[in-house]
Amino acid sequence: MSGTPAVTAILQETPYLVQISDDLGHTWLADEPLEVGGGNVGPSPERLILGSLGTCTAITVKMVAARRNWPLTGIRVELQLNPEGKPESGNDIVRRVRLEGGLSDEQRAQLLKIANVCPMHKLLTGEIRIHTDLG
Repeated sequence: MSGTPAVTAILQETPYLVQISDDLGHTWLADEPLEVGGGNVGPSPERLILGSLGTCTAITVKMVAARRNWPLTGIRVELQLNPEGKPESGNDIVRRVRLEGGLSDEQRAQLLKIANVCPMHKLLTGEIRIHTDLG
């Protein structure tokens, strides 16, 4: 198991193209869409957040179903940020979880509860403090 998660984001000459790396040696790109001046060669920050929530939801649900030997054969998590437009305050994430396999209604209900306590869901719905300084 890894220690404290750490990520570095580096933006150099290309407008809005950010190379991201983590403490486990993974690298990926983030960017902005063409219509706002980016090159659209990677997901935008909003899409990265949605992707994190979707990934965490799917993995957490799968782990629990596997431990309980439930017949879950696939998971699809669809997410949208502010699908009705930006609200006056806050933001709305709509998450639709589709479960595949011969699950009972009770198992499906339990897995929905599990989706709502995945670590990223807790992080995004809890209090977050960001401490920023110049390095």
